[in-house]
Amino acid sequence: MKNFAFILKKNKNSKQPSTFIPLYPLEPFNPATSALLINPPKYDIIISKHIALPIDHHSDYDILLLPGDLSYADLNQPSWDSYARLVEPLASSRPWMVTEGNHEIETIPLIESTPFKPYNTRYHMPYEESASPSNLFYSFDTADSAVHVLMLGSYTDFDASSDQFKWLQADLTKLDRSKTKWLFALIHAPWYNSNKAHQGDGEDMRKAMEETLYAARVDAVFAGHVHAYERFASVYNSKKDQCGPLHITIGDGGNREGLANKYIDPQPSISLFREASFGHGQLQVANGTHALWSWHRNDDDEAVVVDSVWIISLLSNPACQKKN
Repeated sequence: MKNFAFILKKNKNSKQPSTFIPLYPLEPFNPATSALLINPPKYDIIISKHIALPIDHHSDYDILLLPGDLSYADLNQPSWDSYARLVEPLASSRPWMVTEGNHEIETIPLIESTPFKPYNTRYHMPYEESASPSNLFYSFDTADSAVHVLMLGSYTDFDASSDQFKWLQADLTKLDRSKTKWLFALIHAPWYNSNKAHQGDGEDMRKAMEETLYAARVDAVFAGHVHAYERFASVYNSKKDQCGPLHITIGDGGNREGLANKYIDPQPSISLFREASFGHGQLQVANGTHALWSWHRNDDDEAVVVDSVWIISLLSNPACQKKN
């Protein structure tokens, strides 16, 4: 097994922010994936059917983030190896920050009761640096602390008495919002979803943690799990709220299971755009107050921008400066 280590450092005299990527499931024999990317001179979030597309066209990115379902090994351990060989040219050149999905659980009744064993062994994240007790949830700063990323675990305990909940509260308390202008969260199972696939999978976690993220003024929550694209309004407690985070499902990168193309009708008022097509997204964080999100359909020879929206940071919104 090869090990790679990276140190991210940005020139403090530079006016250019650094960049990011959350990347979604990549099946070992089919290089399809979703990704969130951040790179100078802007922050980029990329989600793509082919991992080569965002990497080749955005070679100056800094970090790749994967919100779960990495190899789709599902107990077939050699698939972890084939997946690693597939992504090694990319994973060896940039840091990959990941959190777990349901396909990483890998337990066998009466034989192996400990979940996430292969995942935790192969993907040791720097959770200790954020004082997390578990590899399944952690946080980190980038862009000279201008961006703080919460990597949350949808498949470990998250109620008010859990280690994850207590860690989350402590982590958010430590933030210096005079320096941290943007706050993003990654989960696997979406909290809001109008697709018929995986209905309600993230509801218990939403009920447990949404109030905490809302009070902290998290700007956007990115999820995977559902194999389609959907963008919601700024939401809190299932209603539009200008001080709530934008919710985006970026599970349309592709895998062996195909797309989830059946939606609930009529479309909920909080769901602003939805489409079951392979594609990728890009988040360009222009400065401390504005970011441009765009979703690119990849069905054609060239990616076509189909959905886009300017995001204004909640920290810069006077109506949201006082916690409710």
